[in-house]
Amino acid sequence: MEVGSADRSQPAELRIYLETDRLVLRYLTEEDVENLYALDADLEVMRYLNNGRPHSRSQIVEKVLPHYFDHHVRYGDRYGFFAAIEKESERFIGWFHFRPYLANPDEIELGYRLVRSAWGKGYATEGSRALLRKGFVEFGIDTIVADTLVGNLRSRRVMEALGMRLRSEFTLDADEFPDWDGDQRRGVEYVLTRTEWEEAGA
Repeated sequence: MEVGSADRSQPAELRIYLETDRLVLRYLTEEDVENLYALDADLEVMRYLNNGRPHSRSQIVEKVLPHYFDHHVRYGDRYGFFAAIEKESERFIGWFHFRPYLANPDEIELGYRLVRSAWGKGYATEGSRALLRKGFVEFGIDTIVADTLVGNLRSRRVMEALGMRLRSEFTLDADEFPDWDGDQRRGVEYVLTRTEWEEAGA
C-alpha cells in the first residue's frame, strides 16, 4: 500500500511524530481541512507567504493538503508536515514541516506556520528545537536549514535563537511573486550543522 493512505485514516492521536513540554506534533489528517483553512485565511499569517494571499478552502482540499500528504508518500514516517497541538487546550495551533530541502535534498529544511494567537509564546522555538534534536540525534542528519523573507523578523529571531547562522541571501522569482517588489522578495537562508549543534551543547 502507499505510505500514508491507510495511516491517514487512523485517529490523529495515534499518529504522533514527537512531543515537547507543551506541544504534540502529529501527522495531518483529512479532518484538518478546516484547521488549515482557518490558519491560511489570516492575512497576517500569510503576510510573507504565497504572495501574501490566503488559500481558499478549495485550494486547501485540492492542492495544499494533498501536497502535505505527498511528503509521507515519498518519505514515509521520517519527513513531512505535522499538525501542532497545544497540550493544555488540545487545540490546533498550526504546523511544522521537516523535509528534504528543495535547493539541496541532502540537507533537511525546518519550517512552521502558526495561528496568530500562538505567536509570542515560544512555541515556534520549542517545536523547532525538538525537530533539530530528532534530526541530529535520531536521524543522524548533518545539516538543517531554514529560510524566510528578510522582513520576517519574527521567524529570523527564532532561527537565531536556535543557534542557526545566516548562510546566504536570495531573491524570489518575480514571475512567481508578481505582487511583491524587489525588497519584499529578498530572502535569507539560515543553517545549522550537527557539529555546531553538538558544540553548542544543545
